[in-house]
Amino acid sequence: MYGIIATWRMALEGITKADAMLKEGSNAKDAIETAIRDVEDFEFYKSVGYGGLPNEEMEVELDAAFMDGDTLDVGCVGAIKDFANPVSIARALSKEPVNNFLVGAGAEKYAHRHGFERKNMLTERAKIHYHNRVKETSIDSELKPYSGHDTVGMVCVDADAHMTSATSTSGLFMKHAGRVGDSPVSGSGFYVDSKVGGASATGLGEDVMKGCVSYEIVRLMKEGKTPQKACEIAVQSFDQELKERRGKAGDMSLIAMNNKGEWGCATNIEGFSFVVATRDLKPTVYLVKFDENGKQYFEEASQEWMDNYMKTRTAPLVRK
Repeated sequence: MYGIIATWRMALEGITKADAMLKEGSNAKDAIETAIRDVEDFEFYKSVGYGGLPNEEMEVELDAAFMDGDTLDVGCVGAIKDFANPVSIARALSKEPVNNFLVGAGAEKYAHRHGFERKNMLTERAKIHYHNRVKETSIDSELKPYSGHDTVGMVCVDADAHMTSATSTSGLFMKHAGRVGDSPVSGSGFYVDSKVGGASATGLGEDVMKGCVSYEIVRLMKEGKTPQKACEIAVQSFDQELKERRGKAGDMSLIAMNNKGEWGCATNIEGFSFVVATRDLKPTVYLVKFDENGKQYFEEASQEWMDNYMKTRTAPLVRK
């Protein structure tokens, strides 16, 4: 068995490439890096990589991580600017004996020294998003600038049961310069253990980090829970915990896969989508729905939904 699961519809094309690689016998490291890079390179996905939404100073700062489930090696970058494909930089850092988590100027020096591609990651489209949001917030003081912070997170298992997890994001739109969320933080934005399985998160990083939710899901799977049950327990219990202690809980959506290729997902928001591919399942986009009792279920995305998704994201923008 092999498989790969990812947060959000934006991962479909990358997952499709990874699925073909896994089918031909590629390893989980190469497959997941290829899948994440595909998302990073597509400028119309405004929350990851090239075209990612900028911070309050109109600079694109990217976070990414890579974890090897066999060795538990981790590589992470935070607030890195002007380099393409931060996930590849994170993978390189995971091979280092120390200095595995680099941020800002230090991450950029490492990337330059090791020959990674320099690139201006701020697109004209992202500039329009920025200027429009500045104008909107000046008119409506109640409008929150933080939106569009959808992290791509993945878990992969290859035919030899080797596992990986990886993430990439441009973080919160209009964030403070230097802000780093959960995505590159081991145990929060991601975690994987080839003896058990892995998990990855998307949502409000400041809240996900409060509960180390990805690690909690892997811990629950280690106790014998299915990926689906582990996701439900971890997300629902921590969502309730935050509401009891703080009166509210930010967005949290988690995906998981074990070393048998079984998968699961849980979220506390409407409208979450994810993508799965296994030996027995072609790359498929699912939408999370809730019934009248608040119990979640999955529904395969319709062709109409899929068409509207791309139409909305590639529609021309007008500066207000």
